[in-house]
Amino acid sequence: MSTSLTLGGHVVDPPVVLAPMAGITNVAFRRLCAEQGAGIYTCEMVMTRALLERNPKTTRMIAFGPGERPRSLQLYGVDPVTVRKAVEMIVDEDLADHIDMNFGCSVPKVTRKGGGSAIPYKRNLFGQIVRSAVEAAGDIPVTVKMRKGIDDELLTFVDAGRVAQDAGAAWVALHARTAAQRYSGTADWDAITELKRALDIPVLGNGDIWEATDALRMVEETGCDGVVVGRGCLGRPWLFADLAAAFAGSSHRVMPSLGEVAAIMRRHAALLVDWYSSAGAPVEEGKSLRPEKRRKISAEEHGVTDFRKHVAWYLKGFSVGGELRRSLAMSSSLDELAELLSHLDADQPFPAEVLGRPRGRTNSPAKVQLPEGWLDDPDDGTVPTEADVEHSGG
Repeated sequence: MSTSLTLGGHVVDPPVVLAPMAGITNVAFRRLCAEQGAGIYTCEMVMTRALLERNPKTTRMIAFGPGERPRSLQLYGVDPVTVRKAVEMIVDEDLADHIDMNFGCSVPKVTRKGGGSAIPYKRNLFGQIVRSAVEAAGDIPVTVKMRKGIDDELLTFVDAGRVAQDAGAAWVALHARTAAQRYSGTADWDAITELKRALDIPVLGNGDIWEATDALRMVEETGCDGVVVGRGCLGRPWLFADLAAAFAGSSHRVMPSLGEVAAIMRRHAALLVDWYSSAGAPVEEGKSLRPEKRRKISAEEHGVTDFRKHVAWYLKGFSVGGELRRSLAMSSSLDELAELLSHLDADQPFPAEVLGRPRGRTNSPAKVQLPEGWLDDPDDGTVPTEADVEHSGG
């Protein structure tokens, strides 16, 4: 299946984007995925205010590997003035080649203050934010990620898509769920079709892409110009190899044995250690504790500890004893991790029964928490106060 999707001067082939995920899509994970196949690999979401204040954690989050091109950065902001200043900083300091604006977060502590997926309902404010980013970005393409709306009674995606297009967005990506759905139920691909028919700029689809065949089916059924992949690649970075093959017309799919998965796990952990080592100093653990209770942990321990959350995803469906699983999820050095991985049955085939099944976080639908009076006037362009809450999602 051919593609004509471009981003600035970059041809996106295959038309695949790695969705930003907090604590996941750091330099190490992006490099691991890029080693499997091509696409756009977006960093973790960063906040405009934290970027402008040069928060050390944020500064590390926007670091890119030497071979990363284009450098894709997702930005979260609620104030058009602050967004403009942050994008000007990105341009002046050559921090990225692509800026994606996050309007998809449905976390209650974000929406209750008027941020994330609550913003597109306020179409004037939404338009001001996107327009400020586009004007400040100059030649750097700005894209938008959003959801269908607040709930099934308050769908905003078509109007918001047109506003983003008029403001100069290079493309719009739609997570085909409402904020009220969160990550539950089934993504409404018909909404992607509707948005594609309403806009002239490219539309990317997001939601329920667990296999490469899902991506092809989404493009065929909706007419979308590309796909955004999030939870489907957790513990499966080789999904990007499958996607590259599928869009190239090949039916080949990667089905690694447990031994091959173990090798990828070791590679992932090593890349995390390298990333933490690049900080150049030990990390302090237990900052909430009294100073005498705190301790410095090495880059290796920090990297392997960070890797622990990936263990269950990598081993999903494989026959691995509970004790070994627990030990792997508590390892703290590369040698310890390698020794534990050596006890896995290397010849065990990939469990076909997990194919096509959801991965990562799932939850139940819930009423979206919004500021008092938020729904009174969709044309109100007032900037919500205290909405710059650090989180991810979408």
